[in-house]
Amino acid sequence: MNIVIVEDDINMRKSLEFALSEYKEFNLKTYKSAIEALKKIDKSVDLVVTDINMPGMDGIEFIKKLDGKFDIIVITGNATLNRAIESVRLGVKDFLTKPFEIDTLVDAIKRQVKIAKKTKKVVKSSENRDDFLATSPALEKALGLAKKAARTDASVLLVGESGVGKELFAKYIHKNSLRNSENFVAINMAAIPENLLESELFGYEKGAFTDATTSKKGHFELAHGGTLFLDEIAEMPVSLQAKLLRVLQERVITRVGGVKEIAIDVRIVSATNANILKAISEGKFREDLYYRLNTIPIKIPPLRERKEEIIK
Repeated sequence: MNIVIVEDDINMRKSLEFALSEYKEFNLKTYKSAIEALKKIDKSVDLVVTDINMPGMDGIEFIKKLDGKFDIIVITGNATLNRAIESVRLGVKDFLTKPFEIDTLVDAIKRQVKIAKKTKKVVKSSENRDDFLATSPALEKALGLAKKAARTDASVLLVGESGVGKELFAKYIHKNSLRNSENFVAINMAAIPENLLESELFGYEKGAFTDATTSKKGHFELAHGGTLFLDEIAEMPVSLQAKLLRVLQERVITRVGGVKEIAIDVRIVSATNANILKAISEGKFREDLYYRLNTIPIKIPPLRERKEEIIK
């Protein structure tokens, strides 16, 4: 696989080059600027990994110049929501925030290899899947962003009042993604008692507790290869938030009562109707977890903001 890395920080660039050179299937070329890369990049390239904040020409402008000809993964140490959204709109496949483990980048690259092996027929069928029609500008905007987000593996946070259809949006993202042949698994954080939530998410081994007469897979394992929808994420107990963050960072889970790490490959879509920023300020929600989940935020407007859809 021919990979181009564009990174102006020499230490980061050399570090990535050294780490990825351990993988014989990767053929690497690195550049210190987008301007230099544009002069050298050719049709043999399979994937571009680029920083966003670079002198001369930043990553967003670089991505625009590439004009959708290559799969792109963005890496940045100064991520903003606007930049993440702009990257997705331009067709970026994944968005990693520095610092990250090299294994996280390798996993992102390997996911793109799998996606590249998908047939055009699969892509075409996913493009034609629409579950509902927007008849108002507000909903059309949200659906358009959801469809573009579906083409990536970035985490999506759906925000909106109760009853606006957050789970419908989550299913819409799954069905328009290249994971649509795998499972869509949903769990409502507010509906499960705190003492049971960990075993529901991560599963448990036989003998982990009194009633554990057999081993059981959790929602993460059930969603392997597909999409996991975490509804009412703001209701997740603080005690479990650190464990969820580790899963998102390292892509492994450990069942309750177990010691073996199990690799998982899931796309996370979460949702809330709460003021999550307020919860962060009150110490009820981890800020680092919020930024992991909120790579692509989508606000779903209530019906009162899309009166065009009311049948009179």
